[in-house]
Amino acid sequence: MSEHFTFHTTDLPGVQWIEPVVHGDERGFFMETYRAPDFAAAGIWDVFVQDNHSRSMKGILRGLHLQKTHPQAKLVRCTSGAVWDVAVDVDPASPTFGRWFGIELSAANKHQLYIPAGMAHGFLALEDDTEFVYKCSAEYDPEDETGIVWSDRQLHVGWPLQGIGTPVVSLKDAGLPTLMQYLKECG
Repeated sequence: MSEHFTFHTTDLPGVQWIEPVVHGDERGFFMETYRAPDFAAAGIWDVFVQDNHSRSMKGILRGLHLQKTHPQAKLVRCTSGAVWDVAVDVDPASPTFGRWFGIELSAANKHQLYIPAGMAHGFLALEDDTEFVYKCSAEYDPEDETGIVWSDRQLHVGWPLQGIGTPVVSLKDAGLPTLMQYLKECG
């Protein structure tokens, strides 16, 4: 048991959502967002080598991304606004293959999500000016990048699109394969 974080398991192997202990008063708040020994005690041993920060308007959907031969574990959080964050098990040998886990991460709840290497990841901005920060266990490699299209009917991810309508997706993300196409491509 950590005095800095509460770690919650999910139905997907290795995926955990994390509640940091937040110390607040009239001045604002303070919290630790990462502490290697606490994360290792919770089974998260990754060494993070790259930090990323994105900003999106409401209705922007990014993902579902992963890297083929240099998979990235990710520790993600929202520092402004809110997102619906999703991890998808794309390992055909896994008992949870094709299943997904989603959670709202926001500046207000300060929750984080850990996604192990090899899982697909994506998020939908639920508010304007949403800022999303994440640590990666491997460097981004554009030659190695792939993913699954966000709207794959087999996955049937429960994106909360009420009040948003059709999300705004990049051309690259709109052209991602379905899960079955991905499996055929990756052999």
